[in-house]
Amino acid sequence: MIGYYTRLALKSFHRTRALTLLMTASIAIGIAVSVVTVSLYHLLSGNPIWWKNDRLYAVTMDNWPPRSILPAPPPGVNFDLGPAQLTYQDAMYLFASSVPERKVIMYKARGVLAGGTARSQPLRAMARVTSADFFAMFDVPFLFGTGWSAAADRTPEPLVVLSKAENEKLFGGTNSVGRTIRWNDRAFRIVGVLDDWLPRPKFYDINNGPVLPPEDVYMPWGWGTALALPTAGEVECLTLGPLKTYQDFLHSDCNWIQMWAELPHSSQRERMQALMNAYWSEQHKRGRFRAPMNNRLTQVGDWLAGHQVLGDDEHLLLIFGFSFFAVCIVNVVGLILAKFIGRAANTGLRRALGASRGTIVLQHVTETAVLALAGALIGLALAECSMWVLAKVIALVNSNGTDASARMRFDTVSVLWAALLTVIAAGTAGLYPAWRVARLPPASYLKSQ
Repeated sequence: MIGYYTRLALKSFHRTRALTLLMTASIAIGIAVSVVTVSLYHLLSGNPIWWKNDRLYAVTMDNWPPRSILPAPPPGVNFDLGPAQLTYQDAMYLFASSVPERKVIMYKARGVLAGGTARSQPLRAMARVTSADFFAMFDVPFLFGTGWSAAADRTPEPLVVLSKAENEKLFGGTNSVGRTIRWNDRAFRIVGVLDDWLPRPKFYDINNGPVLPPEDVYMPWGWGTALALPTAGEVECLTLGPLKTYQDFLHSDCNWIQMWAELPHSSQRERMQALMNAYWSEQHKRGRFRAPMNNRLTQVGDWLAGHQVLGDDEHLLLIFGFSFFAVCIVNVVGLILAKFIGRAANTGLRRALGASRGTIVLQHVTETAVLALAGALIGLALAECSMWVLAKVIALVNSNGTDASARMRFDTVSVLWAALLTVIAAGTAGLYPAWRVARLPPASYLKSQ
């Protein structure tokens, strides 16, 4: 029966091609806008490592001046949370602790890569100078090889891990483990190549924007000071006077290092908090940390929420997307109702021949469902094109020229939303017109035939 009604629907679409095109376009545009807004919302709001939410903690210490002498916070900044990064001296002290199961200190730096079999020209690349636990702590997948040991951080050893995209550029995607490349004209041996890994948002470093892609190259922590690599991220300095040398910068009160600790047990969290508080007290006696104690261990979900990774603009965007979809569906309801009433004579004839109201409703709802399905498929294609265009625009605006297309594609959640919206479109746009035409008295139409 459904197959028969589907054939009737296709014949109806053929007879009213212009109207069918208009209704399909309305549904497609509504679904496309909704899917894009849901994708963007999900891109910014999701916890990309939710399964470790009770294990991973951002480590921060408040070295800001007392709030009474600070100006009003800029939009999006919560002074109660304190700075999102640590100074070098604070990070090194806390990193020496044996309390965490794993611990990471890191920052990002710019450089130039040369070498490889698939590219002859050097290319600019963003690096993450980090400690060895980064990959295991954040469940980073490997395509080839692995990371380095903690000993390689201290020495440091000339080792690097490449992203999958960077390995494609340099070696055409082949296994490059064991090969040598040059970073800022210094030789490094590749020990690993990452698989696809696009945490959204980039929770472990929200500086410069939470939707930036992961870095291209990863190198042991010790190379930061060995090569005096400046940070490419945000720097917040409270030190008065000029910083003439890199050592001056390291010993300043500038916040520029991110630190995370894996603390799966409450006892570990208590010991880590006690360690931070004791260090704060000792430094406070030396004239630092003038504001009240504000040492924090913050879970990933609370970290993203506290730093307003998802703000009012994203909520408004989501409201706009679904409001636009509702407007499109209202328009489609009016068009379908007009179409169904326009052929009420045929419906009256079917009723006179014995068709029940339920059968009439099923026939018209089936026609609307076919229309909604076509609109959903076209809407998904439009959404994919829209995300691709947004990715290219972001890539052009982004200063490091990174192609954002991979992280701007809609995901499984967005496809499920599209399916749900299709059901809503079919039900909302079809049930009322079908109910209305099924209740029309057939006698008046039969007299006119």
